[in-house]
Amino acid sequence: MWDLIQIFPTQSLIAFTMGGLILNLAPGADVFFTTACGLQGGPRAGAMAGLGVGLGVVWHVTLAVLGLSALIAAHPGALGAIRWAGAAYLLWLAWKSWRAAGPEGRVRGVMSPWRAVARGFLSNALNPKPVLFILAFLPQFTDPAYGPIWQQVLLLGGIFTFTATLVTVGYGIVAGVLGARIGARLNALNRIAAVMFAGLAAKLVTE
Repeated sequence: MWDLIQIFPTQSLIAFTMGGLILNLAPGADVFFTTACGLQGGPRAGAMAGLGVGLGVVWHVTLAVLGLSALIAAHPGALGAIRWAGAAYLLWLAWKSWRAAGPEGRVRGVMSPWRAVARGFLSNALNPKPVLFILAFLPQFTDPAYGPIWQQVLLLGGIFTFTATLVTVGYGIVAGVLGARIGARLNALNRIAAVMFAGLAAKLVTE
């Protein structure tokens, strides 16, 4: 792998890193998810949800390296099954978040850090869009002259995972800080998170 890093053109790595960073900074499903978790559970929950999303990216990169992403992409039924499973999971989170606001105006059921990680991972792993995105984006920067393609995908995927995790963790922390300033006892925070989760579910099945 070190030999590959030495061979790989520096300008290509910089272009890939900057391109990935710009794509990650643009508000998308992962950003909205970690934002919702941060609003609901605070900065730590938002950060851990962002870490979970990063683990989900690791999952998708691993599938690409093993050649399974191409297999999944070639079968619309598999993509559809992942899509509906992801939407069902997000709707379940929306229902849980809506019920988490107590009638007395206090937030119930503070999210544990590892639960936030699991939620972030599942929200990304059960989204078929990263499967197609990685297949379309990463190969643009590979070249058989640099060495085995799977090693290049692994290298580029690692860089993309790093930048994606930094961005999603950052969004989660900022949302958590803002939520804390608004007031951790407001039922509105859980309600907003529920609406965001439901909106992500709807977007997942309609696009």
